[in-house]
Amino acid sequence: MARHRRKGDLPTKTCATCGRPFAWRRKWARVWNEVRHCSDRCRRARRSPGAAGATDGPGPAGASDGPAGTR
Repeated sequence: MARHRRKGDLPTKTCATCGRPFAWRRKWARVWNEVRHCSDRCRRARRSPGAAGATDGPGPAGASDGPAGTR
């Protein structure tokens, strides 16, 4: 039987979006050379630059959803 590998013995990469290290997973065994992102969230954020910080605040100065002068 095959011996178990310790998590520290698995190959690692650095995520292209967040820069965090991530380890090999069995589901990536066939495509490990093509894997660039640690999660689906980072992969989606990489495709659409505005998606990562969409909830970080009201946006650029002067932009509002309501009519002017309602503050």
